[in-house]
Amino acid sequence: MEHVEDGAGRYDSRPAGRESVRSDPGRGELRIHLGAAPGVGKTYAALCEARRRRDRGTDVVVGLVETHGRARTADLLEGLEVLPRRTVVHRGTTLSELDVEAVLARAPEVVVVDELAHTNAPGSRHARRHEDVEEILAAGIDVVSTVNVQHLESLHDVVERITGTRQQETVPDEVVRAAEQVELVDITPEALRRRLAHGNVYPAERIDASLAHYFRTGNLIALRELALLWVADQVDVALRRYRADEQIDEVWEARERVVVAVTGGPESLTVLRRAARIARRAGAADLLCVQVLRGDGVAVRDTGRGRDLRRLAKEVGASFHTVVGDDVAAALLDFARGANATQLVLGTSRRSRFARLVDPGIGARAVAAAGPIDVHLVSHVEALPAVDRAGDAGWWPRLGRLLRGRRAARGWPAAVVLPLLAAGFGWSFPVVGLSTDTVAFFLATVLTAIIGGLVPAVVAALFGGALLNYFFTPPLHTFTIGRFEDLVAVTTMLLIAVLVAAVVDRADRRAAQAAQARTEAQLLTSFARVVISRSDPLPRLLERVREAFGFTAVAVLERGAGSTWTETARADPGSSEAFAGGPAEADADVEIDEGSHLVGAGRTLTAAENRLFAAVAGPALLALRNRRISAQAVDATRRAEAGGLRTALLSAVGHDLRTPLAAIKAAVSSLRDPALRLDPLDREELLATVEESGDRLVALVDNLLDSSRLATGAITPHRTTVGIAEIVDAAVAALPTPEARDRVEIAPGPPGEPDEVVADPGLAERIVANLIDNAVRHGGDGPVVLRTSAHDDRVELRVVDRGPGVARDTELFTAFQHLGDHDSHGSSAGLGLGLHVARGFARAMGGSLDPEETPGGGLTMVLTLPRAAVPAPVSVP
Repeated sequence: MEHVEDGAGRYDSRPAGRESVRSDPGRGELRIHLGAAPGVGKTYAALCEARRRRDRGTDVVVGLVETHGRARTADLLEGLEVLPRRTVVHRGTTLSELDVEAVLARAPEVVVVDELAHTNAPGSRHARRHEDVEEILAAGIDVVSTVNVQHLESLHDVVERITGTRQQETVPDEVVRAAEQVELVDITPEALRRRLAHGNVYPAERIDASLAHYFRTGNLIALRELALLWVADQVDVALRRYRADEQIDEVWEARERVVVAVTGGPESLTVLRRAARIARRAGAADLLCVQVLRGDGVAVRDTGRGRDLRRLAKEVGASFHTVVGDDVAAALLDFARGANATQLVLGTSRRSRFARLVDPGIGARAVAAAGPIDVHLVSHVEALPAVDRAGDAGWWPRLGRLLRGRRAARGWPAAVVLPLLAAGFGWSFPVVGLSTDTVAFFLATVLTAIIGGLVPAVVAALFGGALLNYFFTPPLHTFTIGRFEDLVAVTTMLLIAVLVAAVVDRADRRAAQAAQARTEAQLLTSFARVVISRSDPLPRLLERVREAFGFTAVAVLERGAGSTWTETARADPGSSEAFAGGPAEADADVEIDEGSHLVGAGRTLTAAENRLFAAVAGPALLALRNRRISAQAVDATRRAEAGGLRTALLSAVGHDLRTPLAAIKAAVSSLRDPALRLDPLDREELLATVEESGDRLVALVDNLLDSSRLATGAITPHRTTVGIAEIVDAAVAALPTPEARDRVEIAPGPPGEPDEVVADPGLAERIVANLIDNAVRHGGDGPVVLRTSAHDDRVELRVVDRGPGVARDTELFTAFQHLGDHDSHGSSAGLGLGLHVARGFARAMGGSLDPEETPGGGLTMVLTLPRAAVPAPVSVP
């Protein structure tokens, strides 16, 4: 990797010696300066590059650069052509944005566009600046841009946990990865803090708060590591692509990678923990946990440790993989070389010394063929002799498994070597008779049958019979048999040997079939256990199927309208396999229900595997129905809640709507009664009663409608940037009487502190008006005080009253909950929907509404809304 370092500590992510290859020759190149933190100098680096290109004769213009008042950055703009910006007026504020049309009309070779993650003002050509850049690139213009690591979509939640600050603007990782070059701009935390203290990043009034919060040394170290790891991952992807294109199999020790092999046996957890410690000692080493399946792809025995292995792998930061291969050592080394691993960790063999004499084992074969890969053999308690482990049947069953596993390779040598050994026995002991020699050859034939099966045993019987006849049956050294009883002995030996070999071979095949059936049953049992033990088992089931059969991708497809296929669920760890064309494009397909198919891609199944794959349709169907039933249950629950809401409404509406209606009817009847002589004051009072009761009816109906919309999830806030002061002023102005408005006091906030929030202005005004109205009606005779404060990524509005307050265990936000309070007219406080609706509106906008006890008595309602901009002490340029 090219390593270019200067005072800003810049690193180029492009593999050395390789120029980027554009998929579209008419498309412009994107070069991104990725900042590890605000203030490291990414804009400065971008402008330096622009000046270098200009000096080389390239037509360079500046589309948009934010200097943030930094003199050294502004000095670099001198001598560069700066295009005018486009102005946008939003809520009375004039904003400036990148003028894409001006860039396209100017058509330079290179344009500098700062802050790729920026969100454009409403009414702009595109919603996001990276979309502006995409249009410019499509026109064939190269773009030099900047972005900070905290704005990467995949990292913004990690940055929030580290710094406590939520980033309001992000850019998809795919946009940055698609750049032809990504250059990391980085300096040490101490140097950045000095730069900040000298006033080179923020104005003087923001320095202390920034150093104490976002720019703490620990935060900067963590951000720097995130940036380095992200760039390193991109370089690693480029390196793997290069090695694949050039078909390079040898290990390049550019980065430490540790592969740990697990068998699913009792030692696997120990081996994985040891490998995790080895990876930690190697620094920032990748840890890959791999399990090798036999060639049938289903040799997975669920011992109960598979789930523990995956959980432990996740806890230690390892990725879990499965590979298929009959030769475990070769499969492990192939995987390690393909992953460009530098170390391989294996557990020591659990087999006996005798078995190791026959076959040195996976570890020894891996060491012999590893080449530049370091192999670690980890000892464990399971490597003790067989007599020291409870429940182990000893060396004989393992020897039998060993022999069966190598039958094809050892059967034919045994058919030659064992009869020769029998002949050597007869030569060594000439005093023994023909019957003893016959038994020796018979034993050689039986052993050949055990080792190699029927056909090698027949060959061993014929070869042994020929040796017996030639060397031990008179007349010697001829194939003539002089005595009838010798002929019977040799013939009987051949016949018995063949029959015994056939029986042994048949028993062996039956045992192999039983083992296969047991494996399949255990596999299907594990699938059924996944279906039973999870609320939504389909994703986990597909992942288990993918691992068991060695697929790269597994999915459930359902036929939609127009014969189109959609993926209901998918297990796909980074694979590019797609099933848009339906089951016809899959390597394996089974119909699990009408219009639903289970499909797999990545390898072709054998006939036996196809039969087992078809059996998986049963658990898959149960999982699919489980998902459908869960969806129906959620819908039924929502319907039940809506039904409960209607029932509560009917029980409450009888009184709460009748009261204002009765007042209206009484007042109107009095006004229309010709027998009543009303003076102007009485008539005005009755009309005021009608108007007040009508207002109450309107408010009650509005709350009913809003509560219904909340219950059905139909609230769709139209969020925009709005000042909290605008919301408060509108809410106070909406109070029904001048007396109520006069009781409201608005406490001033900290000077110069922005108070803009991201909210739906109409809903926010309804919330605040509701809170103020409640405080005025139930908060005693004292003033209602409104206080605003800003904290990091949120703004809090407190509505404070000095009334009687409420008990701590009171349910304030339950629909149709009256709490026994009455207004000044003695009427009921309404349907009890006001606070219920207010909290629902707040949550729909990403905020919250919570009660607090007012110090000295009373109730404080705290409305929290998302802040429209990053707080001043930690604002990101």
